Amino acid sequence: MPTPDKPDSPEDLWERMPDDAANVPDLAGEGSAGEEAEGTVSAGSGAGATSERGADEGTGATEAAEGSAPAKGRAGETWTDFLPSPVLLFLLGSAGFAGWLSWTAVEMDWASDDTDVTPLIPPLLVLLGWLVSTAVHEFAHALAAYLAGDRSLRGSGYLRLNPFAYRETFTGTVLPVLYLGVGSFGMNGPAGYVDWDRIPTRGRRAAVALAGPAASLLLAAGFGGAVSIMVPPGNDTTNWALAALAFLCMANLTSALVNLLPVPGLDMFEALAPDRPWVRKARVNQLFFSVGVFAVLALPGINTWLQETVFALFGLIMPNPTFPGTAFLGQLLWQFWAS
Repeated sequence: MPTPDKPDSPEDLWERMPDDAANVPDLAGEGSAGEEAEGTVSAGSGAGATSERGADEGTGATEAAEGSAPAKGRAGETWTDFLPSPVLLFLLGSAGFAGWLSWTAVEMDWASDDTDVTPLIPPLLVLLGWLVSTAVHEFAHALAAYLAGDRSLRGSGYLRLNPFAYRETFTGTVLPVLYLGVGSFGMNGPAGYVDWDRIPTRGRRAAVALAGPAASLLLAAGFGGAVSIMVPPGNDTTNWALAALAFLCMANLTSALVNLLPVPGLDMFEALAPDRPWVRKARVNQLFFSVGVFAVLALPGINTWLQETVFALFGLIMPNPTFPGTAFLGQLLWQFWAS
């Protein structure tokens, strides 16, 4: 009985295949046979051998184009990606404690009689409150971007309200604190973390851009409403905690108003920007535009006009006519080094 021929080895089969045949693996290359086969299948399906970053970008681009929900069961994605960060809880707890110390003016009790006191706890309250405010502003951008198609922000510090875990910590956390400290008005850094190319329509991009100022306006209304409830019309106060809250109202209001300027690096620019090559170049340099806008608004004459305008606006819309004075006291407490 004839014996069947011994089958050729895989190496012999590949050697007999023409050089221009598709999906020829590199048998001499590094990696196991399983990895080579996997690479062959990927190439045959048109996916190619991509890096992890490339795969993520491809997936995000596909989801943005189709406007579909993120793929279920994707490795590493769970519902905990949307939970508030413990850092936020720490900031809120610290702000509450600083607020209680400011309410009771405990530093006056610590000082000796006939001693000038420079309060340091109220500025800490303003700092903590402003960090939470900036986190809410950026969260609004990130959540709107996620819903509009930019899935790359899932699980990031932007969606978990952690200002110390941003991809762009300087522009998202450090810069707003510097703006408030130097100029004494609120201004957020540019939302450079949003991948605008993954958001398919101009209407969605406008919604993402304006979500931040809307959140700042809501925060300003919350801070101002709290002070108005605790200091009803016909009353005045020099309470440090209430003064800090009134100043936080002013900071969030000015942040919303400044971001309505149609300048690169500010939110209104992204709401109005067409899909043109020069817009992409402007986004690359948006940090310089943001700093330039702050430099102009921080000029003595313009800065005075901005603050007087905001105080006049408070006088028109707030039920208690003493609210502008309370906010001004909070500003003095915040800039303790200038007094």
